[in-house]
Amino acid sequence: MTLDKVVQRPADAVADIPNGATLAVGGFGLCGIPMVLIDALLAHGADELSVVSNNCGVDDWGLGLLLAAGRIRKMTSSYVGENREFARRYLTGELELELTPQGTLAEKLRAGGAGIAAFFTQTGVGTAVAEGGLPQRHAADGSVLVASEPKRVETFTVRGEPREFVLEEAITTDFALVHAAQGDAHGNLVFDKSARNFSPLAAMAGRVCIAEVEELVDVGDLDPDAIHLPGIFVDRVVVVGRDVEKRIERRTVREVN
Repeated sequence: MTLDKVVQRPADAVADIPNGATLAVGGFGLCGIPMVLIDALLAHGADELSVVSNNCGVDDWGLGLLLAAGRIRKMTSSYVGENREFARRYLTGELELELTPQGTLAEKLRAGGAGIAAFFTQTGVGTAVAEGGLPQRHAADGSVLVASEPKRVETFTVRGEPREFVLEEAITTDFALVHAAQGDAHGNLVFDKSARNFSPLAAMAGRVCIAEVEELVDVGDLDPDAIHLPGIFVDRVVVVGRDVEKRIERRTVREVN
């Protein structure tokens, strides 16, 4: 495997993503999303995608573009409240949804990247997350066609008290798409503040990780202690520049006295 992982064109970086691929995509809302790679994937035309991401963007930006084009078959997410097209497709049976608590989703991705097959967590115990029944796919008339299955629950003694924990399986995907502020040719990445969010976890979970970076620095310029994701997890690097468009999901302002 070559140490120089730089790919010149976004289109080339995503060219081998096939129909039916599974993807882990970094970002939180519209913060830290790999928009250039999403656009390239939209143009590439891959269909029937199963996507793991905290959310699905908004109607006209982020993963919402792939959704509106009918390219996404299934979403595994923790929050889907900002996308009307998502709600429409889900409720009319055009989209499958595996709704997952946010912290659990993060750990499922991290565990997948770390080679851990499954883990027990208290999150979701006593709810439909553990007991089953969450609607995953609706029929065209809005009735529930497929619901989630019950999960294994075990009791462990923690801090001297017996507590119930639900078994959650790790997530691994065929590809991962992430956005970083800086990177080098070896794939070492640095993320900007809250844009770090799910990105390192998504990158770890993908068998092939494709990273778009705003700035490509020389190998050795990044302080090893400042690297958020080591290059061992990254397979391709695409430079998109600092002028790449970034949108604000929900603009909030206050009056100045």
